[in-house]
Amino acid sequence: MQSRVKFGSFLRRIAFRGVALFALSAAPAGAQEAEGQTVITAARYIDVLTGKTVDYPAIFVGADGRITGIADARTVRWGANVKHVDLGNRTLLPGLIDMHVHLDGPADIGGYRGLEFTDSFWGMTAVKNANDMLGAGFTTVRNVGSDNRNDIGLKQAIDAGYATGPRIVPAGYALGATGGHCDSTFLPPSLEKKDGKEEGIGDTPDELRYQVRRQRKFGTEVIKVCATGGVFSRNTEPGQLQVSEKELAAIADEAHQWGLRVAAHAHGAAGIRAAIAAGIDTIEHVSLVDDEGIRMALARKQPVWFSMDIYNTEYTQAEGAKNGVLEDNLRKDREIAQIQRDNFRKAHRAGVRMVFGSDAGVMPHGEVGKQFRVMTEYGMTPLEAIQAATRNAAQALGRESDVGAIAVGHYADIVAVDGDPLTNVRELESVDAVVKGGVLVKGG
Repeated sequence: MQSRVKFGSFLRRIAFRGVALFALSAAPAGAQEAEGQTVITAARYIDVLTGKTVDYPAIFVGADGRITGIADARTVRWGANVKHVDLGNRTLLPGLIDMHVHLDGPADIGGYRGLEFTDSFWGMTAVKNANDMLGAGFTTVRNVGSDNRNDIGLKQAIDAGYATGPRIVPAGYALGATGGHCDSTFLPPSLEKKDGKEEGIGDTPDELRYQVRRQRKFGTEVIKVCATGGVFSRNTEPGQLQVSEKELAAIADEAHQWGLRVAAHAHGAAGIRAAIAAGIDTIEHVSLVDDEGIRMALARKQPVWFSMDIYNTEYTQAEGAKNGVLEDNLRKDREIAQIQRDNFRKAHRAGVRMVFGSDAGVMPHGEVGKQFRVMTEYGMTPLEAIQAATRNAAQALGRESDVGAIAVGHYADIVAVDGDPLTNVRELESVDAVVKGGVLVKGG
């Protein structure tokens, strides 16, 4: 505590001496004196692009929320019109990115308990869940499927200032086959949709191409398809291939034509192989991947990323029955949980590209940082786990010039922790401060 006070006092002494700013990073002369300028200081930051720790950063942020320069706080000076956010003796990281969330899915409501609530209830819960994720340090999330396009509406509300939350990359409705994991499988025929298929459902390449176009039309920024059965659906098994390689290829081709990337829910080995061969960009869950699937992922010229949610089974098995999750779903979770973790280790050891994906909604949104511990237990170094949630995720999104690093030109999305996450990754289970776009939204 004493060193933090001394460092903050040191920064305040040098902050207002009225001499010209010298920045280590290239920035236009006088840019740090512009209207709305902010400077963020701390004891150190982790450069996830190089893996190095840089001491005494002074991170300058423009009015648009992007980083304009990074200087040495021991030598730099700035004027009185620059707002100073002093994060003391903490370690800074880029804002974290979760590539697999469901913001409109409260973790404590499972199975048929969902029928207790009206349709608009789920969109209302997404507001709190988004705020919880931001408070956990996740400044960008990819929402891979929602009802009623709740993720698109929430993104618009956050961007317009009506709600608080991370940057959202929304999928709208997930695509899938009739009776498959992304279809409605819990209701009897008398309660099913009478005037055609559910939104997002198709059974031919042409029908699924149409669904890609339809989702994009209404605001989708990533396409999600369920290639195999799943854990939390009814009458499907995780290993089942439910969308053919030809259909997956049609989805990928159509999405890429429109400039969209594609995520494929795929637990089973056959579905994983089909999704990789079809050109899908990220494979979700990847629980039962075999050696051939890993070989295909490494050999494909177009990058493919694995997103493996290897923490949430701990929450599901501890709390699922109480929350209303059906025993059949708990059974499937038990059967694949350890296999998925072992395959995470195998894929990482082989060199497969990997990103952080929690499946928040299956677990509470504010607790997703607990997955970092499990990622290191199954083979990653703390730096690799952090890079999966920053640099790698930004690359998989195709947004590496905006997020995923503390670097000039990027949004000033920053997380601060008291300790050193490179030696104790569990620091990320409860972050101490969060900055989004240069604005302090948690801590101080």
